[in-house]
Amino acid sequence: GRLILGLGAGWHEPEFASFGFPFDRRVARFEEAVTIIHALLKHGQIDFEGTYFQARDCELRPRGPRPAGPPIMIGGAGPRMLKLTARFADIWSRDFAAVNPGLPPHSPEGLAAWRLRIDAACTEVGRDPTTLERTAAVFVDLPIAPGREGWGALTGSPEELAEGLRVYAREGFTHVQLWLEPSTSAGIEAFAPVLDLLDRG
Repeated sequence: GRLILGLGAGWHEPEFASFGFPFDRRVARFEEAVTIIHALLKHGQIDFEGTYFQARDCELRPRGPRPAGPPIMIGGAGPRMLKLTARFADIWSRDFAAVNPGLPPHSPEGLAAWRLRIDAACTEVGRDPTTLERTAAVFVDLPIAPGREGWGALTGSPEELAEGLRVYAREGFTHVQLWLEPSTSAGIEAFAPVLDLLDRG
């Protein structure tokens, strides 16, 4: 009962090539795939004939411990992906590379702009935006070995890092996925004071 199914259309063409997957029309392919996956996990069956995928009279057995299946998390930032997220996902994951031109990536204004976009996508498909959980992938550049300045990383002292993460909470993000730099035991230890500050409120 702990599984969260994370899905996305992908973006890095060499990854597609290494697996022998076509890169063209990847969002259209993803739309058909997630249509099938969503129906099987939520309802246990589907009869689907698409351009790229077919699932004729398909049933999923056994269904698993949760009647509605595991939560589906979709990562994406483009208009089409946001709309698919609103249609099919339980959780939206904002990509670490998703930025708003002219706005700092971790600023209240930048995060509010993303909140408005995903809320609008939900409204467009007739969904209450409050029913979609939000999470974000966040690069954290620790002072002991900074190295991701060009990736829009969250930087600063423990107090500044803690406040930067609080901004996500204030903008409706319930979880963050942290990518620490350095991604080592030393990096985890260096981040511990930030967790202590967050635990205090």
